[in-house]
Amino acid sequence: MTVPGPDEIIGKIDALVDPAHEPENAVLADDARVVRWTGPFFALFSLILLPWTIYLAGSLPARQVSTNYDAAWAGFDVLLMLTLASTAYFALRRSRYLALAASAAAALLVVDAWFDVLTTPAGQRIESIALAGLVELPLAAVCIWLGWHTQHLEERRIVLLLGRSRDGEAGRRRGGRA
Repeated sequence: MTVPGPDEIIGKIDALVDPAHEPENAVLADDARVVRWTGPFFALFSLILLPWTIYLAGSLPARQVSTNYDAAWAGFDVLLMLTLASTAYFALRRSRYLALAASAAAALLVVDAWFDVLTTPAGQRIESIALAGLVELPLAAVCIWLGWHTQHLEERRIVLLLGRSRDGEAGRRRGGRA
């Protein structure tokens, strides 16, 4: 039995999910290696967040200077999980909506890191700083890059689409005169 390589695994995942039916995907597909990997990774991150959210909902105190402290954090993590899942979905489909989802995920990850570090009791703060520095903030940086990359690709697609429409219009004009 041979272990499949990373590109083979991504190829199999690509075969499971059709690209989004958006006109710009026909003009210029986003096959960047990083973008191909982000879909499966973000799907994994959102799945990992599910048991974490359940753990937080059950382990955080119901009252911590404010009422519903546990519900606030669990609810925030559900929102973060949905945002990471949507980022995964749009990355897998190579959709133009990836920029929006990735930007929202980056913002939520930075907010999560900020409040985790500031609201954690002093005895557990090192763990929060480590989680922020090793997971949340680097993942936010990847999201920011994804948003930038997708937006840049959108601009290139628009230029190509405009060029096609101008070529088609010129062809119709020439054909009409003949």
